Amino acid sequence: MWRARQAAVACEVCQSLVKHSSGIQRNLPLQKLHLVSRSIYHSHHPALKLQRPQLRTSCQQFSSLTNLPLHKLKLSPIKYGYQPRRNFWPARLAARLLKLRYIILGSAVGGGYTAKKTFDEWKDMIPDLSDYKWIVPDFIWEIDEYIDLEKIRKTLPSSEDLAKLAPDLDKIAESLNLLKDFFTAGHKLVSEGIDASGPLLLLGSPGETAFRATDHGSESDKHYKKVSDKEKIDQLQEELLHTQLKYQRILERLEKENKELRKLVLQKDDKGIHHRKLKKSLIDMYSEVLDVLSDYDASYNTQDHLPRVVVVGDQSAGKTSVLEMIAQARIFPRGSGEMMTRSPVKVTLSEGPHHVALFKDSSREFDLTKEEDLAALRHEIELRMRKNVKEGCTVSPETISLNVKGPGLQRMVLVDLPGVINTVTSGMAPDTKEMIFSISKAYMQNPNAIILCIQDGSVDAERSIVTDLVSQMDPHGRRTIFVLTKVDLAEKNVASPSRIQQIIEGKLFPMKALGYFAVVTGKGNSAESIEAIREYEEEFFQNSKLLKTSMLKAHQVTTRNLSLAVSDCFWKMVRESVEQQADSFKATRFNLETEWKNNYPRLRELDRNELFEKAKNEILDEVISLSQVTPKHWEEILQQSLWERVSTHVIENIYLPAAQTMNSGTFNTTVDIKLKQWTDKQLPNKAVEVAWETLQEEFSRFMTEPKGKEHDDIFDKLKEAVKEESVKRHKWNDFAEDSLRVIQHNALEDRSISDKQQWDAAIYFMEEALQARLKDTENAIENMIGPDWKKRWLYWKNRTQEQSVHNETKNELEKMLKCNEEHPAYLASDEITTVRKNLESRGVEVDPSLIKDTWHQVYRRHFLKTALNHCNLCRRGFYYYQRHFIDSELECNDVVLFWRIQRMLAITANTLRQQLTNTEVRRLEKNVKEVLEDFAEDGEKKIKLLTGKRVQLAEDLKKVREIQEKLDAFIEALHQEK
Repeated sequence: MWRARQAAVACEVCQSLVKHSSGIQRNLPLQKLHLVSRSIYHSHHPALKLQRPQLRTSCQQFSSLTNLPLHKLKLSPIKYGYQPRRNFWPARLAARLLKLRYIILGSAVGGGYTAKKTFDEWKDMIPDLSDYKWIVPDFIWEIDEYIDLEKIRKTLPSSEDLAKLAPDLDKIAESLNLLKDFFTAGHKLVSEGIDASGPLLLLGSPGETAFRATDHGSESDKHYKKVSDKEKIDQLQEELLHTQLKYQRILERLEKENKELRKLVLQKDDKGIHHRKLKKSLIDMYSEVLDVLSDYDASYNTQDHLPRVVVVGDQSAGKTSVLEMIAQARIFPRGSGEMMTRSPVKVTLSEGPHHVALFKDSSREFDLTKEEDLAALRHEIELRMRKNVKEGCTVSPETISLNVKGPGLQRMVLVDLPGVINTVTSGMAPDTKEMIFSISKAYMQNPNAIILCIQDGSVDAERSIVTDLVSQMDPHGRRTIFVLTKVDLAEKNVASPSRIQQIIEGKLFPMKALGYFAVVTGKGNSAESIEAIREYEEEFFQNSKLLKTSMLKAHQVTTRNLSLAVSDCFWKMVRESVEQQADSFKATRFNLETEWKNNYPRLRELDRNELFEKAKNEILDEVISLSQVTPKHWEEILQQSLWERVSTHVIENIYLPAAQTMNSGTFNTTVDIKLKQWTDKQLPNKAVEVAWETLQEEFSRFMTEPKGKEHDDIFDKLKEAVKEESVKRHKWNDFAEDSLRVIQHNALEDRSISDKQQWDAAIYFMEEALQARLKDTENAIENMIGPDWKKRWLYWKNRTQEQSVHNETKNELEKMLKCNEEHPAYLASDEITTVRKNLESRGVEVDPSLIKDTWHQVYRRHFLKTALNHCNLCRRGFYYYQRHFIDSELECNDVVLFWRIQRMLAITANTLRQQLTNTEVRRLEKNVKEVLEDFAEDGEKKIKLLTGKRVQLAEDLKKVREIQEKLDAFIEALHQEK
């Protein structure tokens, strides 16, 4: 009994010590301490068996989230059989405590040794990773150079500060317990039909729960304040909204830090620290596929069904502002109420270290952080739009491709379309409205296109046009995202806020959508920065009734949430449709290759650009062939062409007037004067024209000359166009005429014929010229008088009345010439009267003008025949020429004239030939190269000049192969990213 009593007393002492100990938790369950007390008790005593006291537990259950303290336990009373006579419990208690010390110290030493041994074994099991340090990027080892870790460590709060900030768990547990009891009481009262009009008071023990209604003056007024359910809900919604905005700001801060770190990493990559080639991003590869598809003429029922985000909306609804918020830069031209988007603009957003923009067909980068570059980009976009718009139109279907890169941008492809209009205003083309609808439908009818429908929230919903158009293209709303802009103005102007909720939920429109968003795109000032607009947007929604009244959810507001949702939807659509599109192009490629093999089995598959390069080489080879023409050939064709050009002037205006004079002195004077005038005014210009025409003829001959089996008629139109354009651009050297005039004047001044050979050549030249003129005159007389008697008998031809009159007049004039063979060139008036009267006596009525016309041809034929007879006489006149025709009746001044003309032609031809071969051929070759370069850059010109089924088939094959290769590469990269 003494031992039992001593053990019970020790148990109570242990309990008191544990309660005041600083090392043990205050609310430790007492049953555990009781077990410790039992360890002190001597278990070999046979007369006593201690029972564990039963806990008085409450019927209330607690979750792991409440952390409520357990209730104090009471020991059951123990009765002992006997009392000891002597009580030495302090000494025994001290002995037991000293024994407990050894147990604790031994356990600590043994446990520490075991833990150290286990740690050493685990450490030995870890492999040596020093050989794999190369896997970790270099910038990880150098990150302390860019991030001050010591500074960050100092800025972090200490453990004492964190302990101060930690909440009081006991108070929180007590508050949660009271809140739970409160809601349980309210539910019970409602179920029992009790009118709980006053505050509720929690009653009862920990093991039971009960409620009762009390008066306003009860004791519970000291702890709780009476609030209505509606105020509680408003308070909870307010707290929830603040919590969401708080976490939103934290998330944005973390994203900003992440963006800075990614920018740092990308800049390190740009500097080549890792010495590896960066691959193209997924969005860049996808954008290249879309660029190729935009130029592809869909044949064989293959259409472009690849996803892109199509931005549509009414004019001035805020489409451009939404795009700029997503791209984080003011990149589009702006105008107050004016149509600024005149053609589709494809914007590819991708991530990069610097915020820049560049066009598909240009290497210039616009720095979007600099205002001057932004202004230049907006101006360039406006110029490209106006260039795409054809004359007489307001909008154009041609797409402008723009890439925007920057840290933190969501990867996607957006197409900004011209705003839908209801009325065509002045200055617009009559078909502007229909053309905008046509362009919008062409993009939206793609079953995989995501339609971003922009609606102006500041105007009446009934005035919207675009919603009907979107409903027609996507009636089930499976790929439409509705965006309400200018919500700040809408909330200010709309009398009923629920109307905005109806717009957001799509109840005012027949249109369905995947999601509904509300955004604010600024205060209407075009000079606002993107950062200022974003701050204004966040501030507005933080204080907006739309969120406080739960009309909108937090994820439905701000352009940032919109861009995240659109990007997710875009990539989901891409993953679902890209492989199906790749399969369709594989089938198209097989069909095209089969058609080529059947139609052109022995020809290579050269597309339009390759054919142009082949034609370009042929044309340049033909131009070089001009330099291989012999000088003799050049001079012969130049001399012949020049004489054909000037022969009429020489015969009609120089030789005939001089030959009709009475003596040789007058003949030579007339010839010298007329030759001088001709040389000063006309001859050099005529010579240059002849030379240029001769060069063109030779160039054309080389260009159009058949090459046998190697000739490809598909190049004929291109060669002709190159020839015409080169000739048009070529201009003869202006100084050539001045130098040529001096040379020609000196040649015509020379009258000295050195030998008999030159004399005979001059006579031969003169005879050819006169015979050609005589033949022309005979033909003119024949046409004047009609067919002679042989033709009338053989070919059954008759003369007209006019021809008969001309014939009678000719016969009368020939009689006059026979009477006087040295008759002057002109008829006297009395001679005309005599001829008219003689004809009238035979019954032929003639007009004096008819007599003069007939006389001109008759006398011309008589004169030319006389001159040819004189040429025969002058064949033996070289001897008299050397003696200057002294003591001779023969005069051959006309032979000397034709020798001067012939010599001038030879010298001029030689001079022109030198200029051609030394200068003009090279200049022509340069012009041809420039024309070919211009044609190479003009795609429309190549399409116009290189046409045909063969060209189109090769072009389709090339594009389909290119699209398939890019799609395969994109799909492979997409799988690798997964």
